Amino acid sequence: MLKKHPNTPAHLFLDESPYFITSAIYQRRRLLSSEMVKKHLVRTIQECFTEKSWLLNEWVILDEHYHLLVVSHKGEDLKKIIGKIHMLSAKFIGEQIHAEKPIWYNYWDYCPRSDRDYLIRQNYLFNNPVKHGYVKNLYDYPFSSFHQQIAQWGREVLVKQFKDNSEYRSLQLEEDNF
Repeated sequence: MLKKHPNTPAHLFLDESPYFITSAIYQRRRLLSSEMVKKHLVRTIQECFTEKSWLLNEWVILDEHYHLLVVSHKGEDLKKIIGKIHMLSAKFIGEQIHAEKPIWYNYWDYCPRSDRDYLIRQNYLFNNPVKHGYVKNLYDYPFSSFHQQIAQWGREVLVKQFKDNSEYRSLQLEEDNF
């Protein structure tokens, strides 16, 4: 575990392990609201995780935060990956919309402890645009890996997954209160 500052969450660095990651824009400003910024952030996230041989399984980008489900290669690389994502995206956001710094607040990570725990967090991630009122139907939100999964697994599999792992609805994450 690493905790250097009192306002920084502790991070656990594990190799070959799933991670659920959340990061937020400083003061919850809606700096990710444009399609251009969201697309840039997704590409940046994909490139930075691929560069360190991590597997990006799921993602959702909202207007002031994002959630990811990844599988680590070397756990100690997490801080570097997130740092690079935030550096590159902050530069882009600053250039495109002239946002005041700082851009990013922090990131939180959690290692799911079982397949069920993973699926609950995956459902939480997929459902986030509905939870925050962006859309009423997951099909209508384009900035999520939900569309890739429905194409790969089919509607019936995802409907069963949501039904069998419905605790996502009551999942309260500390980082939701940032």
